[in-house]
Amino acid sequence: MVKQTTIKSEISLTGVGLHTGKEVQMTFKPAPINNGFTFVRVDLEGCPIIEADANYVVNTQRGTNLEKLGVKIQTSEHVLAAFVGCDVDNVIIELNESEPPIMDGSSKYFVEAIEKVGIEEQEAERKYYTVKEVISFTDESTGSEIIVMPSDDYQVTTMVDFGTKVLGTQNATMKHISEFKKEIADARTFSFLHELETLLDNGLIKGGDLNNAIVYVDKDISDATMENLKVAFGRDHIAVKENGILDNLTLHYPNEAARHKLLDVVGDLALIGIRIKGKVIANKPGHFVNTQFAKKMAKIIKIEQKNQIPVYDLHKEPLMDIHKIMAMLPHRPPFLLVDRILEMSDTHVVGLKNVTMNENFFVGHFPDAPVMPGVLIVEAMAQTGGILVLSTVPDPENYLTYFMKIDNVKFKHKVLPGDTLIFKCDLISPIRRGICHMQANAYANGKLVAEAELMAQIAKKQ
Repeated sequence: MVKQTTIKSEISLTGVGLHTGKEVQMTFKPAPINNGFTFVRVDLEGCPIIEADANYVVNTQRGTNLEKLGVKIQTSEHVLAAFVGCDVDNVIIELNESEPPIMDGSSKYFVEAIEKVGIEEQEAERKYYTVKEVISFTDESTGSEIIVMPSDDYQVTTMVDFGTKVLGTQNATMKHISEFKKEIADARTFSFLHELETLLDNGLIKGGDLNNAIVYVDKDISDATMENLKVAFGRDHIAVKENGILDNLTLHYPNEAARHKLLDVVGDLALIGIRIKGKVIANKPGHFVNTQFAKKMAKIIKIEQKNQIPVYDLHKEPLMDIHKIMAMLPHRPPFLLVDRILEMSDTHVVGLKNVTMNENFFVGHFPDAPVMPGVLIVEAMAQTGGILVLSTVPDPENYLTYFMKIDNVKFKHKVLPGDTLIFKCDLISPIRRGICHMQANAYANGKLVAEAELMAQIAKKQ
């Protein structure tokens, strides 16, 4: 079992936003389990939170920009890529502006900050989505395409072709996430001269300089353009190197552009919200196609998770047999409705009941068409959850469990004699003062047969 991770302590960086030109302070803070990546705008009233969620992407011009309830985060991809590349699951990213600092145009400085404070494991299992079949998205207007296919590891390959001689065709591959820090993190963002001219004319690259963006010269530079570039970058001299890029910057790799596109893919796909086990192949990737693919993946995963049926080895020795269950639960036959406990952690419990024709309730429910009453399925789920809450006290035999609330109960399929019922109960909130609030699901024959939100409390026997 791979556990979730966060950073050991907080750390701050300062720099300038590429498009805003404003100085910004960004602070990384440890986050609780299942938090994921969340941005916090500490400069705004109430410190609003924007989750790193593909559904919050509002535009992808010159970066991946998020917006929630009118609050914006610009160019999120380099920071998110750093955390994925460092194998971090949960972190809070505080900003006093809308845009993280551009630094050198890569993820290098963010990775260094993460490594400086270190990473620690948390008491929760990391969640993965395992790709079972090819999933793709194509942008018909540009020909850009991303596919993901089954693989044991998260792998990414990018293929870049902008139709220009100065850049040509480039490829980059990351076979394992452990390669990110050394092979991908320091690949800097890039732009073509014709794009740079447009951005400068529209005031959209106020924080840019020759140290945080590779500029590929894809056209002749007029004297007027050269003077504008000198002013924009605060330089007395600017020239074009033999390899077709502006001077004062040396490429880290011949295929640095393709590596940076791979970095962007990793950052943009972090917006899916769950780790992927699959091989991603991106042809001519960009933030639009990346985030549209992330939205598609998130939707597919949500649907599959909603309908996913957990599988347990029923032949494995149970965590608790009927004798251990009776030593903990106050219930007794014919109202003891759990036969085994298969799994249990601090946040969940899994139980089992074999439904036989000998159940006393089948005598009257119904004589000619025996069906297990729904209220008893709910009771069985509650008894399973009772095991979890009673496990938090040293003397469970001295406690009784009482229902406090039942919400959102749904019965989806009949439970008949001969069925094996599996109950899975997950905490919605931590157990406090003997009160347990959980989501309970019952499964039989590979189907979800019932679900409910349950709240119960244990109290000492009088």
